Amino acid sequence: MSQNQNQQNDAGIVIIGGGQAGGWAAKTLRDSGYNGKLSVISDEPHDFYERPPLSKAVLLDQDGQLGLTRLFTEEAVAALDIDWHRPLRAEAILPADKTVVLNNGETLPYRQLLIATGGRPRRPEGLWQSHPKVLTLRSWNDAVQLRTQLAQAKTLAIVGGGWIGLEIAASARKMGVAVTVFERQSALCLRSIGAEVSQALLELHQNQGVEVICGCGEITLNDDNGRPQLKSELTESQTFDLVVVGIGVILNLELAEQAGLTVRNGGIVVDDQGRTSDPSIFAVGDVALHSQLGVCLQSWAYAQNQAVTTARSMLDAGQPGYQEDAWLWSDQYSENIQILGIPASGSHCITREDDHSKVYFYLNADNQLVQMVAFNDARTIKLGKRWLAAQRVLDPAQLSDPSFSLMALK
Repeated sequence: MSQNQNQQNDAGIVIIGGGQAGGWAAKTLRDSGYNGKLSVISDEPHDFYERPPLSKAVLLDQDGQLGLTRLFTEEAVAALDIDWHRPLRAEAILPADKTVVLNNGETLPYRQLLIATGGRPRRPEGLWQSHPKVLTLRSWNDAVQLRTQLAQAKTLAIVGGGWIGLEIAASARKMGVAVTVFERQSALCLRSIGAEVSQALLELHQNQGVEVICGCGEITLNDDNGRPQLKSELTESQTFDLVVVGIGVILNLELAEQAGLTVRNGGIVVDDQGRTSDPSIFAVGDVALHSQLGVCLQSWAYAQNQAVTTARSMLDAGQPGYQEDAWLWSDQYSENIQILGIPASGSHCITREDDHSKVYFYLNADNQLVQMVAFNDARTIKLGKRWLAAQRVLDPAQLSDPSFSLMALK
């Protein structure tokens, strides 16, 4: 028997990526009855963990009591009987041989392969990548480093007015740090929400003492005796104790591209069961193009639920595919902000407000919901999911009237 045949006899399911999507896929495979070999390649030494708390609870945990924000208990992870390869990276996928090559030279055969490689923080070139007081936040180690440095900082600059930057701003303000947010675009979170919600976010942070500079144009970084100094097209040079760059992520698509998988619109093309253009290879989480929306979603819900659906489909192609709409959330100060759906050109905004909550409904020309953003109103988001699925025609007058019970429309 050849070495390749021996390898294939030892092949099982290989997951590249030890994040939330990879973790839920691994657990679902076992929960669904898979008892074969299950290998996970991860570039971090940690067990599966959640990322949303990194910018909130972990930063505020100054005594370090919280510990790793695990997806599952140590006992539950041990019960998964995973063949871990960590901290290591996959260097190449060889589809013809059904083999993954690791950066230590080891090779792993697979019967089925799951790509859950996520993304890495985007940084400008030059000093931005080497200055010790310029940080990013993506991993557990990033969060611990940022927490340590924030505890010693009085001033913080955040480059990027997206969700991660605003969550860090809120946490830093709770710690008493003076915060300045620089955003090159004309409004906050412009790619994912409408102008009305951007304005609400701006006011929320300004009311907490954050200086927000939108439309700031090019930002220049210099060093001022070991401290970072920023200058923008709207502001003179200013020195800070610390800078956090939150200008998005670069999706880790290199392996998929090298393997010849179909990549489009910045993501790996998958069907609603997570299957790529190679029937033995699946993709989940950030790197997987949403099969209906045609975009990549960086969302806790997508990373978990699409991975669960895909793992079941790997074992049984007759399983139903992933059909959920985009949904994400953000906690900032005392506000729980939930976003359902994605922006659509030509939509118009209807607002609804009472003493405790505010909801922004974005409707198309036929008065069907395309996106909803709710501040402290999770119940209405649940209704919105039904309206989106049913393409329900809504009455703007009813939506905007706080005395009208939306439950009547469920």
